[in-house]
Amino acid sequence: MNNETLQAPETKSEKVNQQLKLIEGKFTKREALSIINNVVDVKINFHKLQRLSKTEGNINDACKYDNSRITELIDDKADIKAFLMALETNKCNIKISSTINITVE
Repeated sequence: MNNETLQAPETKSEKVNQQLKLIEGKFTKREALSIINNVVDVKINFHKLQRLSKTEGNINDACKYDNSRITELIDDKADIKAFLMALETNKCNIKISSTINITVE
C-alpha cells in the first residue's frame, strides 16, 4: 500500500480507490485453516461488538438483533473447514488470496 495521503473526492462523481493485499500465498492445510479461522473470527467479533455497542447502557432494549451476517460467516467458516479437511493429503499447497478494495464515493 502506498503512503499517499487520501483526500475526500472534490466532486460527487469523483472516486478515490485504494487496495490492501491482505492475504497472498501458498499454505499448508493447517496454515490455511488457521488463517481462515482467524480472519473470519475477527469479522464475526466485529459484528458482535457493533451489535453490542448499539444497545450498551439501554436497559429498555428488547435485544432483538439481525444476526444474519454472523450466522452466514459461521456457516461459511464451517463449509471451508469441511472442504479443507476433506483434502486427502496434508502435503498439498493451498493458494489463498484476498484483497480489500476501498472506494470513497
